[in-house]
Amino acid sequence: MGTADGMPVVRTLAELTALVERDRGLYVRWSRGPATDLPAVTSTDELTGVSMPGLSANPLDVERWWQERPVGLWVARRLHDYAHLPRDKGPGVRPWVLEGRENGRGPDNEPLVTDVRPVCWIDPSVIDEAKTEVARQEGPWGPLRRTGG
Repeated sequence: MGTADGMPVVRTLAELTALVERDRGLYVRWSRGPATDLPAVTSTDELTGVSMPGLSANPLDVERWWQERPVGLWVARRLHDYAHLPRDKGPGVRPWVLEGRENGRGPDNEPLVTDVRPVCWIDPSVIDEAKTEVARQEGPWGPLRRTGG
């Protein structure tokens, strides 16, 4: 891992996979980063404007039903599903890993995380690797926002 803004950076899918295999309770968040998010530790529901009690994030823990399938594919899919967010949310939005405590669920059933401890940034090259890994799979798939550019 290197560093940027004082926080380590994972630079490969293998490096992020090793982190997920080693540590449970990790989440990925797509935002402008801890410096922006940690002063308030809230997210806003875009449809209603309601303030939610925690940072909207997605869990990286592998579910039991995944069984012995490759953890790297699990992680790739978790990243690929939200790879549209930097484009949708604007400049400076990028993925980072955090630890924290779930404090509810958002409108898309995503965890709302408080007591946040930043872990690392995810380099854009990891997202490219994730897209490549998902594209290698036999079934048709795409990010959650499957319409539009």
